[in-house]
Amino acid sequence: RGIVWLYRRTGGGVGGTWRIGAGFRNPVPICLLEHHGRKTGKLRTTPLVYLEDGDRIVVVASQAGRPEHPMWYLNLLAHPDVTVQVGRRRRPMLARVVDDAERATLWPRLVDLYADYDSYQSWTDRVIPVVVLEPR
Repeated sequence: RGIVWLYRRTGGGVGGTWRIGAGFRNPVPICLLEHHGRKTGKLRTTPLVYLEDGDRIVVVASQAGRPEHPMWYLNLLAHPDVTVQVGRRRRPMLARVVDDAERATLWPRLVDLYADYDSYQSWTDRVIPVVVLEPR
């Protein structure tokens, strides 16, 4: 909650980059993903590493290589209408999980952005989903 508050308050000046793991030497960008809980319907906000791809935002449901999907990902499957904040800019977007072919194209770019994704994939039997957020 504190990071989300600071991010919003500073327009991403604080909390706008991730400096953990592979991001220690090369900080990676963070966006805020607003989504609705699949069971409660409550508005949730999750900070995520992201890749810009034109007017799209690409995020990874890695859960740091854990065997289960993150809750935010399950929420997107139920309610794909989301809002994404990058810096001070907020945009309504529609989430979709990429197919295998698109994942094969995006995955190397995501690993170039944040190398730990390759480690996370090696730690789990599930295929880590890649989600594209497209403008509504």
